[in-house]
Amino acid sequence: MALDTVASAKSNPDISQPFAELGLKPDEYARIKEILGRRPTSSELAMYSVMWSEHCSYKSSKVHLKQFGDKAVKTDALLVGIGENAGVVDVGQGYAVTFKIESHNHPSFVEPYQGAATGVGGIVRDILTMGARPIAVMDPLRFGPADAPDTRRVLPGIIAGVGGYGNCLGLPNIGGEVVFDETYLGNPLVNALCIGVMKHSDIKLAKAAGAGNLVVLYGAKTGGDGIGGVSVLASETFESTGPAKRPAVQVGDPFVEKVLIECSLEIFAEDLVVGIQDLGGAGLSCATSELASGGSGGMKVELDRVPLRDATLSPEEILMSESQERMCAIVEPSKINRFLEICKKWDVTVTVIGEVTDGDRLEITWHGDLIVDVPPRTVAHEGPVYNRPLAKPDYVDRVNAEVITVKLPESAEEIKAAVLKLAAAPNLADKSWVTDQYDRYVQGNTIQSQPDDSGMVRIDEKTHLGVAVATDANANWSYLNPYEGAKLALAEAARNIATAGAKPLAVTNCLNFGSPEDPGVMWQFAESVRGLADGCLEMGLPVTGGNVSFYNQTGSVAILPTPVIGVLGVIDDVRTRTPMSFDRAGLELYLLGETQNDIAGSEWAYLHGQRGGKAPIADLKREMRLIDLLVTGNKEKLFVAAHDLSQGGLSATLTEMVLRHGIGAEVTLENVGQTLISESPGRVVVAIDPAKSNALKDLAAKENIVMTKIGNTGGDSLIVNGAKIALSELRKAHTETFPKLFG
Repeated sequence: MALDTVASAKSNPDISQPFAELGLKPDEYARIKEILGRRPTSSELAMYSVMWSEHCSYKSSKVHLKQFGDKAVKTDALLVGIGENAGVVDVGQGYAVTFKIESHNHPSFVEPYQGAATGVGGIVRDILTMGARPIAVMDPLRFGPADAPDTRRVLPGIIAGVGGYGNCLGLPNIGGEVVFDETYLGNPLVNALCIGVMKHSDIKLAKAAGAGNLVVLYGAKTGGDGIGGVSVLASETFESTGPAKRPAVQVGDPFVEKVLIECSLEIFAEDLVVGIQDLGGAGLSCATSELASGGSGGMKVELDRVPLRDATLSPEEILMSESQERMCAIVEPSKINRFLEICKKWDVTVTVIGEVTDGDRLEITWHGDLIVDVPPRTVAHEGPVYNRPLAKPDYVDRVNAEVITVKLPESAEEIKAAVLKLAAAPNLADKSWVTDQYDRYVQGNTIQSQPDDSGMVRIDEKTHLGVAVATDANANWSYLNPYEGAKLALAEAARNIATAGAKPLAVTNCLNFGSPEDPGVMWQFAESVRGLADGCLEMGLPVTGGNVSFYNQTGSVAILPTPVIGVLGVIDDVRTRTPMSFDRAGLELYLLGETQNDIAGSEWAYLHGQRGGKAPIADLKREMRLIDLLVTGNKEKLFVAAHDLSQGGLSATLTEMVLRHGIGAEVTLENVGQTLISESPGRVVVAIDPAKSNALKDLAAKENIVMTKIGNTGGDSLIVNGAKIALSELRKAHTETFPKLFG
C-alpha cells in the first residue's frame, strides 16, 4: 500500500484509496472525507477501517446495546461499567473484581490453535489493563456435529490452544461449555472469559491525560500477524467455499505474556501510569485513538520508533497489526526512568513513541512526515451507527406451531435406555477429555471447576472470600424465542452460582449471531438484547460490559442465536460452598421447582431430530426466590449437595451426581417420562440429611418454592422407578464418548 502524507493527499485529490478492500462502505469513506475535509492518507484510511469495523465499532449493535444503560440497575457494587476494557465490581473486604468475556470465533476456524490461544491472551490483557491480577479463565465453546470431519480438525486445535496458552500463563481454567450443533460447522464459537482481582485503589482506566506525558509502548515487538483481523476476518461472512485468510490470525507467545503481566503489575503497584491500554483488536490504531479520546484528546506519535519483528512493514501495516502481548501506557516524565527500570528487570522491550499534547488531534509521523492528523474521537468513538432493518423471520411462527412428537420413556427398559442415551450424548457426556488438558488448580485457589455448575476461586487466603462465575446459553431456546432465550440463559447462569451458595452480583455477555445485514438475524439480536436488558433489570444485576460477534455465518447458513451470559457472584467463605454432589448414603433427595412439559428445545428432542415447539417462559421472580433459598440454605448449612437442572433435565443431573463420588441413588418419580426428560427452568436437586427436612420445608414455604421428595442416596446403582442402572454401566456410557470421537 502506497504511503501518502497529509500534504500529498491535499495536493493530489485524485489519488485512489482502496477503502473497499479494507471493509469500508462508500458512504463510510465519504464520511471520513467529510470529517477530515480532504481525502484520508493511506495510514488514516487504515486506522478508520479497523476502528470502524463491526468488531471494533459495534456499528450495527449500538442502537440496541444502549438498553443496557437505559435500563441499568443502580448499585453501589458497580465501580466501573460499560465503556472500559472490562467492568469492575466491589466484592467486599476492600477487594474489587473485574471480569469480561469476548469472542475469537473467526480466527479459531481459520487457525484453531492460534485463534483460541490469542483469544485467551487478549481477554487476559483486557483484565490486566484494569489494574487487576488475572486469577482464572473460562471458555464457552461451540462446534459443528461431534462426528463431522471438520469438527475433528477444529476442536482438538482449539482445546490445545485454550489449554496451552492458559496453562503457560499459570491461570486455572475453572469452567465453560462444549456444545455441538450443525449450525456451528463452519463457524465454531470460541468465547473466552477472564477474572481479575485488585484493591479499589488499584483500578486503572484507558485515558491519555496531561500534556507532556509520555506515550510508552512495551511488550512484544510488532510483526505482520493479525493485519486486518478485525476489519476483514471478524467483520464479514465466510464464503461457503471456505476462507483463505491466514495472515489475519494473530500468533501468540504465552511466556512473553506471563512476563508482561508481572512487569505490568509491578508498574501498577508503584503507580507509574496515568492510563493504560492493551493492543488487541486494531492494534496501535485502537490503543492510540482510544487513549487520546479518553483523555484530553491530543497526542503525537512517532511511528518509526515502534520496535518491529519485520523491518519491511509499512506504516499502515504497523497501525493495523494485531501482534500479541503488547501494551501502551501513559507515563509522567518524572516516572519514566523507574518505568524503564522495571521493564529492563523483566527483560521487556519498551519504547517511548510519543507524548500527550494540549491539542485535540492525534498526529502520527513516519520519519518526519505527518501521515495521520485526525480528531481521535472520530476514530475511536464516533464511527458509523446503523439502525439496520430487522424483521421476524418466517421460521419462528412455523417452528413454534410444531408439536413435539418424541416418545417419553415409561417402562423400566425405556427409562434405562433414555438415561444411558442422554449420558452418552456429546452435549451431555463427560468432558474430561477436554478439561484434563487444562490446568484447573494452578495457584492453589480453585475451589471448584468443571463439571460443577460454576467455577469458584478464593481471592483472599486469610478470610477465604471468593467469587463464583458461570456462563450459559441455550441456543435452541433462543432459536425458538430469542427474547425468552436470553432471559433463560441469564437465569440459568445466576442459578448455577447460587447452587454453590454464592450471591449473583453482576453480568457480562458475549452475543454471537449471524450477519447483521440479514433482517432476520438483526431481529434475533434485538430481541436477545431486549430480553437480557429486561432480565437484568428485573433481577437487579448490572451489565458490566461484553462483546458482540456478528457474521458467524457461512454463505446463507447462520449459527443459532447464541447469547452467552456470564454471571459473577460472591461468597463470603469458600469453605462453606455447597458441593455439586453427595458423597455418602442415607441422604434424602428433593427436587426444588416445578416440572412442566418443556420438551421443546430440549436435548431429548434434539437427539430425535426435532427443533420446534415453544420455549419456556422465564419466571425471574421465582428464579430470584429460588436463588435466595439456595443462598440462605447454604448459610444455614442445610445442603450436603445441590445441582442445577438444565440440558438433559433430571436425567443428566442425577447421572452427574451419582457418578461424581460413586454413590448411587434410588428415586421414584410421578409422570416419570416428563419429570426425567423435561428441561423446565428454575429447578435444582438438593441432597440433605433427613434431620434437616423440616427446616428445608420451612424455607421452601417461605420462598414459595415447590419442593418434592424424589428419593434417597446409596448403593452402587441409579434406580429410577424400578429401572436399575449399574453405576459402572452408566459411567462407561458417560465417559467413552469423547475418547471415541477425538482420542
